[in-house]
Amino acid sequence: MTVIKAADAPRFELPGTEFTVLASPSLGSADVCTWKLTLAPGRDPDEPHTVNQDEIFMVLSGTVRATPGGETLGAGDAVIVKAGDPIQLVNTGREPAELYVAIRSGFTGTMADGTKVTPPWAQ
Repeated sequence: MTVIKAADAPRFELPGTEFTVLASPSLGSADVCTWKLTLAPGRDPDEPHTVNQDEIFMVLSGTVRATPGGETLGAGDAVIVKAGDPIQLVNTGREPAELYVAIRSGFTGTMADGTKVTPPWAQ
């Protein structure tokens, strides 16, 4: 068993976004990655990206639109984004939005410009 205390969880930041890692291969989970995602109010990325695995977003607080043109989700809602479908997380509210994210370990993302990435919060 591996315990990850909130105070010790690795954190990564991108503009308007914080990733708090809860499970990943480097933390002892060979098959599943999870993290808490915090989106700043007004966060609206220019372009969607894709990943090569199904990804699940579970809204804890706030409101978000999870795919280009998708419906707005609130606390308690979830969305499954199928592998290869575009993902664009927009905070539609005035407060930070928090979500849990789950995806299979070893996934790769493809940015709008075609760049392939394996994010550090999933390693």
